[in-house]
Amino acid sequence: MNLNVQEIRELMADLEKSSLRDIAISDGDFSLHLSKNEQVATPAAPVAAPAAAPAAPSVTNNVSAAPVASEPAAPAAPAAGKEIKAPMVGTVYLKPKPDEPDFKSVGDKVEKGETVAIIEAMKLMTEIKADVSGTISEILVENEEVVDYDKPLYRVTVD
Repeated sequence: MNLNVQEIRELMADLEKSSLRDIAISDGDFSLHLSKNEQVATPAAPVAAPAAAPAAPSVTNNVSAAPVASEPAAPAAPAAGKEIKAPMVGTVYLKPKPDEPDFKSVGDKVEKGETVAIIEAMKLMTEIKADVSGTISEILVENEEVVDYDKPLYRVTVD
């Protein structure tokens, strides 16, 4: 089962009108979870493993056979940080307003509960709050990028 963005938006509108708090759909490797809750706890391990696997072949194709043994250690290093993920599908804004600076830059400290982005879905702006304290080590999305549910937005090195 695969849904396009329009179908997902229709599901979001239907959920908003209903008395349900959340809905989860799974079919094979397809999974969708929509929630009216402010913050959704999701397991990080199943998502992080597939994301790291495609990166290794593209890196190793560009290097000689000798250093290949050291390459698998490189993708494991970023996984040491904790990811702040999108709890919904929508357009992510890394700035509070277009003429203001980004919420966070690489090297900035972040506290648990602090707003780090805004996601717009169906003309509704939702503040995305950090679920961890630490230092921003990587920004994984661009401003105004359309993001899927559970897409990593930031990588944080926990202090």
